[in-house]
Amino acid sequence: MNPQRKKRLLLILGLLAGVAVALGLALSALQQNINLFYTPTQIANGEAPLDTRIRAGGMVEKGSVQRSGDSLDVRFVVTDFNRSVAISYRGILPDLFREGQGIVALGKLNAEGVVVADEVLAKHDEKYMPPEVSKALKDSGKTAANGEVRP
Repeated sequence: MNPQRKKRLLLILGLLAGVAVALGLALSALQQNINLFYTPTQIANGEAPLDTRIRAGGMVEKGSVQRSGDSLDVRFVVTDFNRSVAISYRGILPDLFREGQGIVALGKLNAEGVVVADEVLAKHDEKYMPPEVSKALKDSGKTAANGEVRP
């Protein structure tokens, strides 16, 4: 083989190997940072992975919020009107958090089936609902024509 061709071939192979390594590292980083959304029904059916960061959302059940008297611990139940899942959170809840409202909690599902959240997001106006929660409720057939949730 001609020495010049050999040099070009090695250069091209080196570039392809470098691109492959960079692509592999990028995909690995993206896979570790992905937060998939799960409805309470999916979580209760065991579709959500344990000890992996997920997003869980739905409507906060009325009468389910339990606040600790001596700490910032809060437990509440989120439902999609088919199934419910308990969520545990330590911290200050958003000002717009209340029973009967749509929320999305980011955290990990433990072995007891409780989502241990490290972040809770609440809706920000009267008509807004997180898109994932809205779709899950529509799929369950529990929304009215004007967007309000029916129990």
